[in-house]
Amino acid sequence: MTVRGIRFYGDPVLRTPAAPVVSFDADLHALIDDLEDTVREPGRAGVAAPQIGVGLRAFSYNVGGVVGHLINPVLSGLDGEQDDEEGCLSLPGLEFATRRAWAATATGVDRFGEPLTITGTGLLARALQHETDHLDGRLYLDTLTGDVRRRALRELRRGPRAARS
Repeated sequence: MTVRGIRFYGDPVLRTPAAPVVSFDADLHALIDDLEDTVREPGRAGVAAPQIGVGLRAFSYNVGGVVGHLINPVLSGLDGEQDDEEGCLSLPGLEFATRRAWAATATGVDRFGEPLTITGTGLLARALQHETDHLDGRLYLDTLTGDVRRRALRELRRGPRAARS
């Protein structure tokens, strides 16, 4: 079991779009194992490869006790709206109301290159959107607007809070 360290806000890997996975070899299998071990830590709903320093389009999720992964995800089927508190392991201690679609579908492949589709609502839909954003070099702070965004940026300038990673 390998729980990998989380990269924090300011690390360039978090702002760099991840490269598509093209090789489904032992290195990829080890990465997926590490992502799934890392997301099993308490309080974690998702971990994207860039958050552990790997610039590849892969993430793991842990929602409702179900742990899985998706490689080269593409989001679709975004429907409805939810506006709940959202945080990020790369921004410990910060949580803000973040608008996301209530339902989402992500298609991609598994560690063997086999097609995989994940459809979810609520927290799973939020996780699919959040982790796919990471793979595109975006953080949830980028989705915030107005007073919430100003407050988030102010909190960010104050420095890190107690890490929850």
